[in-house]
Amino acid sequence: MLIFQLKGVTALKKFIFPVLVFFTTVLFSQTPLINDSKSEEVVKKIVSTSLENWTSYKWLGELCKIGPRLSGSDNSVKAIKWAKAKMESMELDSVWLQPCKVPHWIRGEERALLISDKLNLYKELKITALGGSVGTEGEKLIAQVIEVRNFDELKKYGDKIKDKFVFYNVPFADTLINTFAAYGRGVRYRVYGAIEAAKYGAAGVIVRSVTSKYDSIPHTGVMLYADSLRKIPGVAISQQDADFLSDIIHLDNSLQVGLKLGCKNLPESTSYNIIGEIRGSEHPEEIILVGAHHDSWDVGQGAHDDGAGVVHSLGVLSLFKKLNIKPKRTIRCVLFANEENGSRGAKAYAEFVQNSNGKHIAAIESDRGGFTPRGFHVTTDSLTLKKLQEWSPLLSSALIDWIRPGGSGADVSKLKNVKALFGFVPDGQRYFDLHHSAHDTFDKVHPRELELGTAAIASLVYLIAEKGL
Repeated sequence: MLIFQLKGVTALKKFIFPVLVFFTTVLFSQTPLINDSKSEEVVKKIVSTSLENWTSYKWLGELCKIGPRLSGSDNSVKAIKWAKAKMESMELDSVWLQPCKVPHWIRGEERALLISDKLNLYKELKITALGGSVGTEGEKLIAQVIEVRNFDELKKYGDKIKDKFVFYNVPFADTLINTFAAYGRGVRYRVYGAIEAAKYGAAGVIVRSVTSKYDSIPHTGVMLYADSLRKIPGVAISQQDADFLSDIIHLDNSLQVGLKLGCKNLPESTSYNIIGEIRGSEHPEEIILVGAHHDSWDVGQGAHDDGAGVVHSLGVLSLFKKLNIKPKRTIRCVLFANEENGSRGAKAYAEFVQNSNGKHIAAIESDRGGFTPRGFHVTTDSLTLKKLQEWSPLLSSALIDWIRPGGSGADVSKLKNVKALFGFVPDGQRYFDLHHSAHDTFDKVHPRELELGTAAIASLVYLIAEKGL
């Protein structure tokens, strides 16, 4: 009725237009309107401080100078001492080390030679031993090669595989936009390939590197054995050499590969989770965990995997201290040992939590590199998810576009009875160019992208600490 009391078309437009804008926003916006000026101000300050100071980036440079940090190695010990010192320098309320036993595998010499007498061709292949592989005991293992594209093809060859190398030639699924889905399609052959090939008496396995980058650099990663089967050596071959080997097999199916590996499994050693926390001012018993794994493979510097996650997690604590934010709930940083080849650190921490009085309401893991933030995957109930998604406008300052259901991370997923398990998701298009290879070095990390990741995680932590779940 009020509309008809307004005089003239102009007045009508002045009234209707803002009303329509309001209701359109409410009805069609992906997230509800939120008015929280204090939180918005704090989040913007977190982002600007992270971008201004480059603390995470500087710390990553220090960590990468230590070098690769495989569990049990001397560099791993140096990295643990470095991280503990960083926590202590922040004057946190608590800092401690939590011990756990970890495997100690060393790579040693690694060489592979393609031998084709028929073609008079002899070529060194670019390989890297898979993590945990047995060696060739000082000898060169020479055998013919059978190429397969999947486990079904392997079964068809059956007994013909005996005493031969199985070459799993499975290209990266480049047509998939989600690179982690593409990785998932290929990584099974790296992890389980030796087990399946050993069932038929294979001499060893050669796996096409699971990477999105087409070059001559091989990518390593863990492989598994079955106690009931003979352990056979496993190596990854570069993308380019995988294609070359495949081409030559089609010209000479009797070609051989000579393989020499100096891999050894040494007695287990003691490593540590590094833990530090800022105690909550109102609900100290409610813990928000932010974490990453401090180990890396023994190639490259472990910059993106998972040095970025380490400095993301440390950077959250640093931002809270620098901005003098007093969280209502406890913020605990956990840098886990041995994610790459055993997850012993995650298992030890999960057992500790189960036997302690602390209540973890949230756990956030960063283990997808230091690229530009995109969102957060979360495992939680529908009501909590709705609440989290209402915070999206506040997180947009740190380039977070979404919070949606999905897996968290290998370490925090071991925790039980946590209200919400998060995985930080940066842009993943370049991650598998570098992952588990000599490419994963400090120079491949962009400071602004890295710092925005720290700011995004810190902003989410702040909102949970203030508002609870």
